Amino acid sequence: MKKALVVDDERDARDFVRAILEGEGWNVEEAANGDLGLKAAKSIKPDLVVLDVQMPQRDGFDVFSELSRDADLKDTRVIMLTGVAAKVGIRFSKEEMGEFLGREPDAYVEKPIDPEAFKRVVRKVTGT
Repeated sequence: MKKALVVDDERDARDFVRAILEGEGWNVEEAANGDLGLKAAKSIKPDLVVLDVQMPQRDGFDVFSELSRDADLKDTRVIMLTGVAAKVGIRFSKEEMGEFLGREPDAYVEKPIDPEAFKRVVRKVTGT
């Protein structure tokens, strides 16, 4: 079964993404912050990580960079989520994030998440 890890400090966001992914046949694990997300990723080796950008302790950029440097996780598909555009009106493209981080995430999705659009992104990124 396909394994996904949802890393977001907002419980409602994790529940929402979990419901979408489980509806698409994914086995979903969750983590409430970046540190726990990295530990979970190393333990379960997910096929997909859905990663919030803004989190306390360790933000999504840092977690993504760490995943990219880990030999066992560097090829894991990553979808990054953020509500930054809604809050401050600044948008990032995945190309800009690639320049900033040294590697592009597989996709970048703005919050609030449109469920049907998110499903399409997941299918495109994972080939499922």
